[in-house]
Amino acid sequence: MLKSKLRLRRYTKIIAIGLLMSCLKFPMFAEPLTELPQSSSENETRFYTDLEIDLLIDDLTAAALEAIEQAAGEAARAAFLQSLERESEVLRENQRLRNEAEMLKRVGIRNAVISGIVCFAGGLIIGVIIK
Repeated sequence: MLKSKLRLRRYTKIIAIGLLMSCLKFPMFAEPLTELPQSSSENETRFYTDLEIDLLIDDLTAAALEAIEQAAGEAARAAFLQSLERESEVLRENQRLRNEAEMLKRVGIRNAVISGIVCFAGGLIIGVIIK
């Protein structure tokens, strides 16, 4: 468990560095500057120190971990809602089948009674005619 956490931290730092290098539009150098930095109003370029880069990486890492936790929570919530929806669907289907079976049972009893009356009346009529 500890080994995978360390690996995850390393990967998140690598991802954070990659995001910084690809998304930000200012150069980052680890070497000291040889000339005076230009003011931000002239060229909109700012140079960062190693400490500032490390702080940015830490901030991005913390934000990424928070986003991962939030996404995991939302995914768990969505999975729970989906399972709840499936369960309610199964319960509705079960209720529909029970109602259908009850209706068929009533229809079957009614048909049995009607056929019993018809058979009794037919037997009575035939018995009267034959007599």
